[in-house]
Amino acid sequence: ALPIWPPPKGDGRIVTEDQHWFEELARHMGETYLRYSFTKGTRQECDHLVEALGLVPGSRVLDVGCGPGRHARELAKRGIVVHGIDISDDFVRIASTDAPDGATFERMDARDVVDRNDLAGRFDAVICLCQGAFGMHVDERDDRRVMAGIARALRSGGQLALTAFNAFFVVKHHLDAEFDPATGVSVENTEVHDQQGRPRSVRLWTGCYTPRELRLLMEVHGFEVADLSSVEPGDYGVRPPEVDRPEYLVIATRR
Repeated sequence: ALPIWPPPKGDGRIVTEDQHWFEELARHMGETYLRYSFTKGTRQECDHLVEALGLVPGSRVLDVGCGPGRHARELAKRGIVVHGIDISDDFVRIASTDAPDGATFERMDARDVVDRNDLAGRFDAVICLCQGAFGMHVDERDDRRVMAGIARALRSGGQLALTAFNAFFVVKHHLDAEFDPATGVSVENTEVHDQQGRPRSVRLWTGCYTPRELRLLMEVHGFEVADLSSVEPGDYGVRPPEVDRPEYLVIATRR
């Protein structure tokens, strides 16, 4: 028998002994994350995703690396059934608080989706945005594992929307970051604040990609790319890949 889907609502808070480097960062930021300018374009981004993925009320979407749930919650307001997963139990708690009907969340490492039989083939679409899971690992094998889980969670013919950081943009514009051309990983020293405005110095690791690499990765995992566009937060659309926008958005179909 298949388990109940979507799972019952709750605060989704699960505390484990195993910690990913991002968890402590998320714990420090908390709801302050939603004050950063790159989070302010959620509605426009969802407008584009609904059209690009052909989402309608009742469509079932998995949000991989959902963070505080801004995309999942916005899509649920439009009648879409969304399940968000994130490695940060603090972000899952924030996302779950007063979540709209149709939005559920759980604490989960995106690398483990491939092992979840209850998620296999259940979704019409998967979204993985803003380096919430894909591209946040130093080891490229982890990104491949995330992709394998995404492919397994989608039904045949299901749609994927995935963003990846633009390697060309990093080399040209992130002059203060350390970019390793052998691994494609950018390391940036920056400062983040908590809800009381207290700063904390952190190091951020971001896996960066070229359009060619993304197309090859999609092919390996059984996807047919419908569009690969240059985008930035709050300005999702269809446009050719370029150097001067920070992200690529891939729209693809699982064969």
